[in-house]
Amino acid sequence: MDTKLDPSRDDLPLMANTSHILVKHYVLDLDVDFDSQTIDGTLVLFLESGNRSRKKSGSTEEACRSESNEACKFRKPEPCHVPVADTRTSLSKMGYNDFAICGKGERDTSGKDGNHDNQEQTYGISSSKHCCDTGNHGSENFLLVLDCCDLSVLKVEEVDVAAVPGIEKFTRSPKLTVVSELRNQIVRELVTLPADRWREQLDCYARCSQAPGCGELLFDTDTWSLQIRKTGAQTATDFPHAIRIRYRTKPQGRSVTWTSDQSGRPCVYTMGSPINNRALFPCQEPPVAMSTWQATVRAAASFVVLMSGENSAKPTQLREGRSSWHYYVTMPMPASTFTIAVGPWTEVKPETCSPSDLAAERSLSPSEADFRCVGVCGHMKYPCRFQNPSATTQEVIPHRVFAPVSLTGACQETLLQLLSPCLSAAHSVLGTHPFSRLDVLIVPANFPSLGMASPHIVFLSQSTLTGGSHLCGTRLCHEIAHAWFGLAIGARDWTEEWLSEGFATHLEDVFWAKAQQLAPHEAQEQQELRASLRWRRLQDELRNSPEQLQVLRPNKEKTGHVSDSGSSVIKHGLNPEKVFMQVHYLKGYFLLRFLARRLGDDTYFSFLRKFVHTFHGQLILSQDFLQMLLENIPEEKRLGLSVESIFRDWLESPGLPQPLQTERQAGAECGLARQVGAEVAKWNRVNRRPRKRKRRGTEEVFEKLLPDQLVLLLERLLEQKTLNPRTLRSLERTYCLSQQDAEVRHRWCELIVKHKYTTAYKTVEEFLQEDQAMGIYLYGELMVSEDARQQQLARRCFQLTKEQMDRCSAQVVAEMLF
Repeated sequence: MDTKLDPSRDDLPLMANTSHILVKHYVLDLDVDFDSQTIDGTLVLFLESGNRSRKKSGSTEEACRSESNEACKFRKPEPCHVPVADTRTSLSKMGYNDFAICGKGERDTSGKDGNHDNQEQTYGISSSKHCCDTGNHGSENFLLVLDCCDLSVLKVEEVDVAAVPGIEKFTRSPKLTVVSELRNQIVRELVTLPADRWREQLDCYARCSQAPGCGELLFDTDTWSLQIRKTGAQTATDFPHAIRIRYRTKPQGRSVTWTSDQSGRPCVYTMGSPINNRALFPCQEPPVAMSTWQATVRAAASFVVLMSGENSAKPTQLREGRSSWHYYVTMPMPASTFTIAVGPWTEVKPETCSPSDLAAERSLSPSEADFRCVGVCGHMKYPCRFQNPSATTQEVIPHRVFAPVSLTGACQETLLQLLSPCLSAAHSVLGTHPFSRLDVLIVPANFPSLGMASPHIVFLSQSTLTGGSHLCGTRLCHEIAHAWFGLAIGARDWTEEWLSEGFATHLEDVFWAKAQQLAPHEAQEQQELRASLRWRRLQDELRNSPEQLQVLRPNKEKTGHVSDSGSSVIKHGLNPEKVFMQVHYLKGYFLLRFLARRLGDDTYFSFLRKFVHTFHGQLILSQDFLQMLLENIPEEKRLGLSVESIFRDWLESPGLPQPLQTERQAGAECGLARQVGAEVAKWNRVNRRPRKRKRRGTEEVFEKLLPDQLVLLLERLLEQKTLNPRTLRSLERTYCLSQQDAEVRHRWCELIVKHKYTTAYKTVEEFLQEDQAMGIYLYGELMVSEDARQQQLARRCFQLTKEQMDRCSAQVVAEMLF
């Protein structure tokens, strides 16, 4: 697996040469077209050359040096091809909100006629009037490499920021006579403006993004990247610091999903693809490339545009039945965290507003509040909420809920009631909310997981809305936890997923207990029960997964290392099996639980608040967390703990960590688990009972169980060799299993499949179609059974859903079925 990259199954290359030059800000100006299922428009990049830039530093040979990136070969230049689109579109009359991209009457020939996309490699032209000299731009020219896939790149040009009225205030050296140096100096001054001038900075970015072009740039694409050069620009310092890319997405692009919502109306959203956002816009994917962004998106007036943005955008009505939405972000984050969703969503509002909701609506965002320093932060400068006294005490941030019209009732009953208590619980544990507001969207049925968190927006599966508040509450707490771990604090090496998912899994239990206002002993019981469930899940997953996918720090001592250019690979990033694995959730959870128990909860969470305050707005590696933690553990409590021993036992070895095995073997079952054991014994007696009952007095009396107890009960019953139809029917009626949450119904479906309970096959079909976020494993169970009727059921359901199904999920299911 380490010898040669297999792009279709193995490692994910991050191609951007971030060691030489960094994108500091993106300005996107996009049109969403549901007829063609494309997003097209322009992207303006504002760049800053790195300290390591030097002559030839961006040469092709160095940009492609990564040993696992042998496919990146900048080809000998071919004759220039003039793009089909008109390259002389006037910019003089364009306003920011209606920035014209191209004439709408132009026909898109990008897929067929040899223009510049990630399949056909041809060069851009250096001028709209004169063909470039393609024979004299070899390795002496700096090469900007961006991560890019499944995009049609139509044109790349330098932006004449010096033409913007009033921009001369950013020129420190009026004696500069070289225009290109003047433009770059303007951008250097703009990207380094102080944090308290963020409004002025955003306005300047917007005005500069509309400036006319001043020369087209040479470009080429391959499977994973867009490569741009300017003849004569030999270093990153010489390279234009403001460039405009005109491009179009492809319907089959892997960063966005074009589908229908639960009401049958078209929508599109980013779905957390393994390739991240490189098929949405050319960008620098390595997490070290922390940037800000602003975006204007136009769509039909009947659609709502939601996005990662600090502002709660409202639509601006345009002519011809279209609307424009504008969002911005002032906190630098990796481009992979950018999220967009466009659809006919309905905002779900509470029937009555509680005092806490009103207080949240009145509270100020960090960008609107006074910017006053209340402590030193370690991150690059931005308008930080941790430095805003009013933000630090804000328990509940402003929030909105959006959903398809058919699910607004379910959102009002469940989700809306949970948001304020869950946000307040998170604040009580970790302190300042890193983000000023939150939108929650119920995404279409084909969403491949229960939830996904991005800056200022959370996607939730419709599966969280059924069967009471438990699953919705725990998943909401998990995604809220990502605001701190995964977003405000990110992993510097994406192979260390446990730094995001392990923390969110551990914190979801703590948040949920506080949101329910449980007494300490109740909270401990519920958390012990959930630990028991996760222990069973971890054991099962480790038994059924390749060892190389069980390691939380697969790069070991090379974790965080990149090539000289900044490119790297994400180990196993494209392996379809990995998408559905939970090892990094579960092992990470148990490691943090182990450490919290060693310190004591009070000491551990006090430390965690300190850690958040120290590292928010930054990228970390495992050792950053572990070293700071161990420094805060009294010597008598360390008991041999060291960063090296934790690496060895928990992060760099497959299988079950030895300390965890020791702990589970020594620990006694919690009371809630023992209660489930008693109920399992009752059901075993029922299952053994003869068909005709002797006396009514022998009937079992079953206890009412919590959702997690029901999950454990059904898992324990799955271990039984046989359960007769009469027992299964009684089980279904006793607990109203078809009305329980998706976690419970998933185990119930497994029981139906295992025992061929044909009466309830309809329940399995409904689950596979309505709960696609959790149904993948069921397809496997149906096929493993080697029962013709069950296999027919699996294939029938797949045929009904495959066109709408998430691509990775469809690939995995197809391999199971055929």
